[in-house]
Amino acid sequence: MMDDLINQTALVAFIAAAFRSAVPVAFAALGAMWSERAGVYNVGIEGSILMGAFGAAVGTFWSGSPAVGAVTGLAAGVMLGALQALLTVWLRSDQLVSGIAVNLFCAGLTAFLSRLVFGEKGSITLPGLVPIPLPALVDVPVLGPSIFRQDALAYLLLVVGCISSWLLYRTHAGLALRATGESPRAADSAGVSVRKLRTLAVVASSALASLGGAHLVLAQIHLFAENMSGGRGFLALAIVILGRWSPGGAVLAAAFFGVCEAAQLSLQFTHPAVPYQLFLMLPYLASIAALVGLAGRSRAPEAVGKPYDRESR
Repeated sequence: MMDDLINQTALVAFIAAAFRSAVPVAFAALGAMWSERAGVYNVGIEGSILMGAFGAAVGTFWSGSPAVGAVTGLAAGVMLGALQALLTVWLRSDQLVSGIAVNLFCAGLTAFLSRLVFGEKGSITLPGLVPIPLPALVDVPVLGPSIFRQDALAYLLLVVGCISSWLLYRTHAGLALRATGESPRAADSAGVSVRKLRTLAVVASSALASLGGAHLVLAQIHLFAENMSGGRGFLALAIVILGRWSPGGAVLAAAFFGVCEAAQLSLQFTHPAVPYQLFLMLPYLASIAALVGLAGRSRAPEAVGKPYDRESR
């Protein structure tokens, strides 16, 4: 009886850890999905996560409220998204090069500003979001205490995933967005403003990714650290492919990453003699293996990565 209780407790902790780990990557993957569906590679997703994390840390530090921190993190992501849209949509710069430039800019800017705001050490512990148990659902065995006792941003992810699926496949705006990513000239001929739609998609992409960064600070680490995004933005780009450019697929693929992340944390605890760097590679190796297995089975939007100029032929 005692062994069963211990095993159930361990399973609840594992699922909860997997869910928490998946949230930032899922936000970023949903954002990248929206941008690529509109025809723009948002390689700067990594920078958006970092800016969201920094904005959330600063807002929480100055106000003492994690809710304010989440809003300031979102605002930082929106501003960065506007910059990315300017570079990729309006100036038609190379999307890969501009994305890398944005990532380097965000890494340097947040490292510099964090020292100004938090001091040289930058290790100030911040108040975080508290878990909110959902009545009735939290009493479901195993899944209840692991999934339905999460913070507000984790629940927001589930809402955003459902709304994204509805918008993309059930509305005229979603149809226009998909047409923009497949054939922008045909969409333009049908009266769709390709530039405006792509701009909105890139800004929304960065905003969603910034919520992932805010979750890192407010629900997991409770402080800001330099380069704390840890490659999650690049992983999100791979997850979009794994999810075949659909909201539901992106969330499920992020959940797969969360399970791998929770597994490597568990392995670190149970095998302390093994160098922890070996376990840190597990989620990324699993993602690479999944991508190799899906090679040739998924197709990106036809016009993704191609700047659109209505005057060109």
